[in-house]
Amino acid sequence: MKPLYVIILILLQVKAGHAQQPVVVTLLNEATTIPFTTFTNTPVHPGIQVGTEFGWREGKHISLYPTINLGYMFHRKLFQGIYLNVELAFDVKTGFGLNFKSRLGLGYLHTFTTQQEFQFKNGQYESKSDWGNPRLMPSLTLGLGYNLRRGNDESPEIFVLYKSWIEYPYSPGFIPLMSHADLQLGVKIYPFKKQEQ
Repeated sequence: MKPLYVIILILLQVKAGHAQQPVVVTLLNEATTIPFTTFTNTPVHPGIQVGTEFGWREGKHISLYPTINLGYMFHRKLFQGIYLNVELAFDVKTGFGLNFKSRLGLGYLHTFTTQQEFQFKNGQYESKSDWGNPRLMPSLTLGLGYNLRRGNDESPEIFVLYKSWIEYPYSPGFIPLMSHADLQLGVKIYPFKKQEQ
């Protein structure tokens, strides 16, 4: 859990006021797969993520910044889940608006079954309540982004990301972890006006 504490401390030390807070909205397709072996997967298991980024270290060609995100995904016949994660992101920027993006993250995922479950009790099967299952969710993300207004610190950005992540524990005593991959398409916008200092 130490990496999570470090990232939270970074979030608390971020200097506010140099730019307004962005809103990042992402649509995703989740798959249970070995990461980096497939890119697009069918059938589609949809999800959505909403988050923000905090300015931290900004240079002409690099950006280092933390993010925080809240998301939901639906994997038909397996699970649906909600999650909260934090990431440390590193972008390499080009002069023509293209950004090479990478992120290292840690999150909390809570999954619920999408099928009705039964429990054998007193000689018969009874419907079982589903309180869900808590999971850790470490992740590694790589991708590309493009700034729509080059040279503007508050330029909207469109991006495509490939996120590989682990669901742990998955089935203790049987399958300890499950690997996943998300193909993500998103946009970063600045909908709120910067407050004058």
